[in-house]
Amino acid sequence: MSAPVWQPLPTGEFTGIDWSAPGAINGQDPYLAWAEADHFAGYRRGPGKKPPKWLPIVIELSSQADVPALVAASSTAWLQIPRVYLNVPGLRFCSARVKPRFFDKLRSDDHLRSLIQRFELGLPVEPHTHALIDPCTPTSQPAPAHGLLGGKVLGLIDGGLALANSAFLDQHGRTRIQHFWRQDAYQNGNWPGNQPRHREPLDPARAGPTPHDMGYGHELSGTAIDAAMAAYTRHGQVDEDALYQHLQLWDLSMPVNHGTHVMSLACGPGNPLHPMHDDASRADLVAVQLDWSNVLDTSGGAMNVSVLDGLMYILARCAPSAKVVVNISWGTLAGPHDGSSILEAAMDQLIALYGGRLQIAVPAGNAYQSRTHVNATLQPDQTLPLHWRVQPDDRTQSFLEIWLPDGAQDVKICVTPPGQTEPLPQRCMGQSGVWTGDGSDPLCGLIYPTSSALGSRGTCVLLALEPTFSRKRSAATAPFGAWQVTLINTGSTDITLDAYIERDDVAIGQNTGARQSYFEDAHYDTSGNIGSFVDHADDPTPIRRSGTFNSLSTGQNTVSVGGIRRHASPSGYFALYSPRKPDPDASRPQRPGVKKVPDTLQVSDDNVALWGVRAAGSRSGSTARLVGTSSSAPQEARALLNAL
Repeated sequence: MSAPVWQPLPTGEFTGIDWSAPGAINGQDPYLAWAEADHFAGYRRGPGKKPPKWLPIVIELSSQADVPALVAASSTAWLQIPRVYLNVPGLRFCSARVKPRFFDKLRSDDHLRSLIQRFELGLPVEPHTHALIDPCTPTSQPAPAHGLLGGKVLGLIDGGLALANSAFLDQHGRTRIQHFWRQDAYQNGNWPGNQPRHREPLDPARAGPTPHDMGYGHELSGTAIDAAMAAYTRHGQVDEDALYQHLQLWDLSMPVNHGTHVMSLACGPGNPLHPMHDDASRADLVAVQLDWSNVLDTSGGAMNVSVLDGLMYILARCAPSAKVVVNISWGTLAGPHDGSSILEAAMDQLIALYGGRLQIAVPAGNAYQSRTHVNATLQPDQTLPLHWRVQPDDRTQSFLEIWLPDGAQDVKICVTPPGQTEPLPQRCMGQSGVWTGDGSDPLCGLIYPTSSALGSRGTCVLLALEPTFSRKRSAATAPFGAWQVTLINTGSTDITLDAYIERDDVAIGQNTGARQSYFEDAHYDTSGNIGSFVDHADDPTPIRRSGTFNSLSTGQNTVSVGGIRRHASPSGYFALYSPRKPDPDASRPQRPGVKKVPDTLQVSDDNVALWGVRAAGSRSGSTARLVGTSSSAPQEARALLNAL
């Protein structure tokens, strides 16, 4: 068997960037480089298929720039920004859809380049790869402020929102959801249990018109929801099945939906044994239903555009005097974990600009026992081997991010794929490549820039793998088994680093074929004995539960919420899957700014034996039990709203 070798990254078919050129990867989004290396195969495209017409991205502008300045320096022929981003003066973040000409202009136009600090790839799948309706132009003005919600308003960004559920009605039987925006655009969507083979647009007469300030998706007003409910009321009872069929919300045929469960915890009336009569149970609601493609992509790596757009939609439907609390019960495992991702920085700035009138609750994460995090300090000449166990029959891509602090330019990385007797050649900072095995298509990619668009401190090394199984004979598949990733400190100072395996599990109701990969180490305690579910300072293993944290939740101004048990002894107080407060491994060295501890705690399990909490099912009167800090966050959102 010949020694494996790295091949150079190709020139991007969409961006035109020669990713193998010296310095080309520096400051860029490594996921964009990988997407172009494998022809967007991770987004259900691949070799032989045309690239997207438009790419969705999220942009952070330079410190002296704002959205109107970017609009003035560009053309809607190759950069389109939703009009909603004109509503907040001083905002330095926006989403956009771009054509290849955008990247040409970045290379040739110094002024445009000076406005953009960094950008990240969004989710390049339907319907997010088409032009926006009515995007920003230099003459565009903020939307007129009329009919906006005042007082206390609860916003929710999630999937599967049963808008006619009695938990979201007022005392007169009218909906409290005053604005509902769904981000999908097709009848045959990626909702649970469905495998679309053709694309037919939603009917705006049923699903609602496209909101012009967003440029995509469909919107229903509270009046429209009430009218539809009245049309499908039989003998004083709403026929919810028929209503959702009419509104083309077929995903709500599922008896349990994550968004409905979460929303009822945030603002529902409780249950007969524990009724809740508080401000949250009476508040106006603004709901954003994520495109199911976002929910399908449980890595969450491309949620940035959808979540930021959702936040802007909620704020645009509220009056300047409104006090808004938004719950986002979703997240990722990888990322910088220091609040410097673009989405986290955008949320932090929005909260600051709103001066106390906006609060955002986010879950701390459910992966405490998942073995997806390594923390280690490499001394000079020290070598750290990581064993990354990638599972068979995994029909989704897998990602490993290694985060290095500033000054770590002497760390080298060596990768040995399963089944190979020799490693691939060492890579150092500024180098990248793809490994094709015995074929022509990439099986994995290693991207090691000097700086990364994914965070503002240090850099991120991305190791990306193709699925280990596919039903398509032509698809490239990576070998499963233990990938050995060896880190070598060739410098003269200690280097503290973190490695995070990205989330790759299956969302409720889905059948994606995802299988979560994990780290292996002989010293990691998997015995299940008392005391084995937390880290101890003298544990020799680099795999750490502490620091396994939702990377959407490490911002400075958002409120992260961990999970606890309602009825438990002091030793069983914490949900086993949740980060803890205080951190039991607090003495361990960390990269600057890393967040490992939730800001607060709420119940996510009833007791040691009965995990999860009960809340609304999809149909009125039904209940379901779901597990996770996704249930903790909305309870904190409720408390925040009541305290306003």
